[in-house]
Amino acid sequence: MKSAMNQATLPGLEVLEQTPIILEKLVSLATEEQLQWKPSMERWSISEVLAHLADVEVAGFRERVERMVQTDMPQLALYDQEAQYKAGRYSGGKAREHLKTFCHERDRSVSWLRYMPESIVARKGQHEQLGRISVGQLLNEWAFHDLGHIRQIAELFRSRAFYPAMGPFQKIYTIRP
Repeated sequence: MKSAMNQATLPGLEVLEQTPIILEKLVSLATEEQLQWKPSMERWSISEVLAHLADVEVAGFRERVERMVQTDMPQLALYDQEAQYKAGRYSGGKAREHLKTFCHERDRSVSWLRYMPESIVARKGQHEQLGRISVGQLLNEWAFHDLGHIRQIAELFRSRAFYPAMGPFQKIYTIRP
């Protein structure tokens, strides 16, 4: 069966499809210690980033798009990731379990999005903080969000797995895990 939307009309779909594959490859290379490591108390571990991705997949993205598709100009509550983090929502569990949950939810999201009519990109909602947003804008933000966390996970991994053993080569790099 052919999808109702193509890549040109559904912004970011290719990124949304590839993110789980990229994350699975990175996580498969890391030890449990590397997945739990935090560069400081106020920074996130890879495991916490994965827990965030699993949570925001539904509450921050898919549910918002669903609401905008089903309702004219719905009110969209703020998703406060820092409040979720401070409440400990991301600190429990294991990284690979968070990744499994994320991959499952992402598969549901992408499967649902592929068969939406092209007209959904123009649907709008009223975001609590940002004002009027469209599905197309939210889809672009979703892909942008994915790429930012892929970069974050890669930086955390390389900072813990390789940087400590680089000896004098450390002088030529600046890390920001």
